[in-house]
Amino acid sequence: MSLVDTEWLEKNINDVKIIDCSWHMPQTNRDGHEEYKKKHIPNTIFFDLDENSNRESDLPHMLVDLVSWEKIVSNMGINNKDKIIIYDNSDVISSCRCWFNFIYFGHDPKLVHVLNGGFQKWLTEKRVTTDELMNIQKSEYRGYEKKNLVKNKKLINENISQKEFKVIDARSKERFEGKVAEPRKGLRSGKIANSFCIPFNECLNKDRTFKNKEKLKNVFKTCIKNINDENIVFSCGSGVTACVLALAYSLINDKYHPCIYDGSWAEYGLI
Repeated sequence: MSLVDTEWLEKNINDVKIIDCSWHMPQTNRDGHEEYKKKHIPNTIFFDLDENSNRESDLPHMLVDLVSWEKIVSNMGINNKDKIIIYDNSDVISSCRCWFNFIYFGHDPKLVHVLNGGFQKWLTEKRVTTDELMNIQKSEYRGYEKKNLVKNKKLINENISQKEFKVIDARSKERFEGKVAEPRKGLRSGKIANSFCIPFNECLNKDRTFKNKEKLKNVFKTCIKNINDENIVFSCGSGVTACVLALAYSLINDKYHPCIYDGSWAEYGLI
């Protein structure tokens, strides 16, 4: 199971590594790191989604190289055998991207979890928070890339005719159908040919917890006839909310290995 609940985390808070991966869209004028420094779950390490993405790419949130990832995680004091719990204060979207990153770079998927409902649920339940920052002891983390978990533009284009996998877009239906302009400048409106759309919000309850398995099955059945299908690739605007769908699908298909189009519409929609 890729999720843990707040009660479980509170009971096991000293036995796991906890990551705050709060990230906000630029127009919100919010700073995830500043918010973390003021209030977070005890024993939490901060993961900066922008800083820990490929800074040399013109595309947002692209994966770093393996050497850079090993340095990032070592500086966080995380070891290969650690059980990791990731949360955010960003509607449970950036935590899913961080979850995917760890799986892509070889951390045991059984040891990587997202806190269901995120920091907002923790706060609503009046559980303990702190402003105390962790004293991190660096580790010697080693990873490896599961390159089959990421598709590039060339493979996406080839698949339009070959139809080896199904592409599902996590953006809103208005954006997917080209009825509204893209929020990111320099992108046309529309979708990848032969792709499908499941807005990521459809997988979440109002409190930002994930829907139960039966409800998730109904969500995915709008696009996937056989929910045991493993040839599914998720896309979105910039590779973040695609990971929400990947995690949600893993909840109903335990054989599924999360696979995303890393460039997503930020690359595919370039004018």
